[in-house]
Order: sequence, then structure tokens, then C-alpha cells
Amino acid sequence: MNNLSPSKSLYEPRRAVHNKRIDGPFRRFKWLVMAVTLGIYYGTPWIRWDRGPYAPDQAVLVDLAHRRFYMFGIEIWPQEFYFVAGLLIMAGIGLFLVTSAVGRAWCGYSCPQTVWTDLFQHVDRFVDGDRNARMKLDAAPWTWGKVTRRVFKWAIYLVIGFWTGGAWIMYFADAPTLVHDFWRGEAAPVAYVTVAILTLTTVTLGGFMREQVCIYMCPWPRIQSAMMDEKSLTVTYKDWRGEPRGSLKKSKKEPDKFGDCIDCNLCVAVCPTGIDIREGPQIGCITCALCIDACDRTMAEVGRPRGLIDYVTLEDARREIAGEPPRPVWKALLRPRTLVYFGIWSAIGLAMLFALGTRNRIDISAAPDRNPPFMLLSDGSVRNSFTVKIRNMSTAPRRMKIELEGLPGAAMWSSTTSRDRAAREIESTIPADATEPLRLYIAAPPGTGGQSFAFNLTTLDAQTETDTAKVTFSGPGASE
Repeated sequence: MNNLSPSKSLYEPRRAVHNKRIDGPFRRFKWLVMAVTLGIYYGTPWIRWDRGPYAPDQAVLVDLAHRRFYMFGIEIWPQEFYFVAGLLIMAGIGLFLVTSAVGRAWCGYSCPQTVWTDLFQHVDRFVDGDRNARMKLDAAPWTWGKVTRRVFKWAIYLVIGFWTGGAWIMYFADAPTLVHDFWRGEAAPVAYVTVAILTLTTVTLGGFMREQVCIYMCPWPRIQSAMMDEKSLTVTYKDWRGEPRGSLKKSKKEPDKFGDCIDCNLCVAVCPTGIDIREGPQIGCITCALCIDACDRTMAEVGRPRGLIDYVTLEDARREIAGEPPRPVWKALLRPRTLVYFGIWSAIGLAMLFALGTRNRIDISAAPDRNPPFMLLSDGSVRNSFTVKIRNMSTAPRRMKIELEGLPGAAMWSSTTSRDRAAREIESTIPADATEPLRLYIAAPPGTGGQSFAFNLTTLDAQTETDTAKVTFSGPGASE
């Protein structure tokens, strides 16, 4: 039996959020974070970094064509993807650290959805005015003036979305060259498709959906409770101090009857997700702390102490209710859980720095022919064939030497020379940022059986580096 009437819906319709402009320490901090993060995102592809004549000069570049990742002085090859994995692990642990210490501060300040939503909300204020003006315009009938404002505002949305997508593709190709080719219609089709998709998603998520992404789409609010405990700082309305609410006029008449909250609703008006922090913890709170700025301003105007809404731990809330003095903030931040997270985060970072500092810029690998595994030559010697790959991960060509370790009496030659020039070592110049395949043949004395040996690779320059590839020689004799 259907108990729902046709006029009722399973879902509450969205109520547009028109947050009011506010000034204060947390708002200014949000301005700073937005400026820094957007500056990094839009500006990084244009930073140049001299790596010599054999490598690109873009500071940060994901070179898919040559399978490289450049970040200033660091160059990552595909086989070194564990560095990227390490960075992702550090990012995850860093998120756990921030959440356990100060709740959803990542969501409130640094999350891309928050940053771009904040940017679009400032565009709204620039075009339509502050909260009351925007609410009045929304409720007004469609006139040419309203249409003009909407078209102008949405045009700015599209410009922001377009530059967001445009900046993204610059991380995958040389930025000046790509911009030139893009506007001439000569860029790869994938560039245009990527920009179009990112323009659409940026405008949709940041310009129209906004708080719905944080409340309904993002999984992080639903798992953050596992990262938080009673010692985590979070934005809290101190109801024991603010309730019962009463207007300023009423509280002046009966000061003992009402709390500090004068029910001005400014904390609701400034909230970018439209929640009322006075209703307690809720999934829509991204702990941006703009409500703290708003409440502190109101408390200053009515002559009452700040902190009616503040960053507070559950433990400190209980202490304050009991009349005990609050603890210093550093005690809430420096506690075993956050120190463990920070220790793990630091250990991974130091391990990656050590690995970067000690890694070889050369590499050698060898694979024997399987069919046939060996050949008997006319003089009775045993020949094996190998495909040897030498990798030069530096930004300049390097002269290298390959020599045999083990396999007594054996000699080798390459496919470009003859057996008459066979020797225990071969020299070759490997181009910069390249992997050079070599076809090598090894001839061992008659009767040589299967045994292990190695190709040793050594650079012949001032910065001596070595690497080894262990392989097995196949022969008709007994294995050794």
C-alpha cells in the first residue's frame, strides 16, 4: 500500500544558499588559502626549470609521450612509480592528521570544491550584490535586467571553468606551445575534449551544485568520524552559554533569563552550506569557521566575550560546562594520536627523500633467448643470445661499460660487431633520458654447462654509478 500522497516527495527540494559576506581572521585565512592554491594551480605550468638541452624546461610536467614525470629537480620514470604512490600515501595520512586534530579543516579551506565554490560565491556578490540583494533578485520575475545579470554572471562562470580546464592540460604538455597550438586549432583533439569536460564540471559543481557536493556526493564527511575523537578540535556552538536565546532587547530587560546568543542568525547567514551551527554537529558543517567570525563580531558589538561559537574539543566542552578553565590549544593538537600520524607521515617522507638521494640514474636488465636456449658453434663453443636494455635516466648522454662477471673463458660481442672483436667488456654511449636495447652474444668454452653470471654496468664519467643484471647461461654440460 502506498502511504505517500501524490503531492508529497521523497526528497526535499534544494534551497539556494546565499551566504553573507563577513570579515574576520578565518575569512582572511580563507582568502589567503584560496589565493595560494589557485595561484599554484594556474601558475605552476608556466614556471621554467633548466634541465639542460636533453629534457623539457617546464618545472612540473607529466610527459605521457615519453613516460616521465618532472617536478622541479626530480624526474620520475614509470618503474619509479612507487614515489608517486608514496606521495599519495602521505596525502592520505596528512588528511587523517588534519582531521584528527582540527576536524574537517581540509574541507573548509583547501578542498578544490570549497576553493572553487568560494570563488563562484564571490562572483555572485560582484554581479548580484550581497545576500539580501541576491535573495531579492532570485525572487524577482524574469526581466531584461535579470537576464542580463544572469548571462553576465554565467559568462564569468564559463571563463573560470575554461581556464580551470585549460590550466589542467598544461600539466601534460609544454604550456606556451600548447596554448599557441590550442588557439590555432592545432592541438590534439584530447586537449579540446578535456577542456570542455572540465569546464562543464567546474561550472556545474562550483557554480550550481556547490553545497550539495559536500553534503550528498562527497564520501569524506561519512568516514571522518573514524578519524575524530573527543580530543579533536571542531567548530562548536556553546549552547550551555548561549541558551536560552533572546533578543538583545529582551536580554537587557531580563539578563538572568537569557543566554549570550541574541538570535541574530548571522552565523546562519554567512555559512556557505546554509546550516545552523546552533543545531549541533551535522554533515553540512565543513568547519570553515566563518560562523566564528560572524558570532565574534556580534559579541563585540553587544559587549559580550567572544567564543560563543569556537573551535572546541568535546573534552574541553565538558570542562567548560563544569566551570574549569580551558586547556591551551597546543595540548589539543600535540597528543599521542596526532603525533603518531605525524611520525608516520614524516617517516614516509624521509624514506622517500633518502630513496631519491641514493637512487641510481642508470639501470640494466637482460633477457635470454628461449628458443633455442643455446647454440653449438663449429669450434665446439656454446653461444647464448641476450637482449640487454640499458637505461640512462640522466639529462645528458653517458658513456657506459658492460662487462661479464663469472662465466670463465667467455667473451661477448654485439649485433653490430663480429665475433672477432669479442671481449669481456663492451662500451656504448646511451642517449639522455633513453633506454637503449642491445643484442649481445656470449660464447663460452666447449662443454660449458648452465650457470649463473651477471652483466655489470658502469658509467665512464666523473659521477660513477653501477648496476647489475643477474642471468643464467644455458649449455649442454652439467649445471654448476
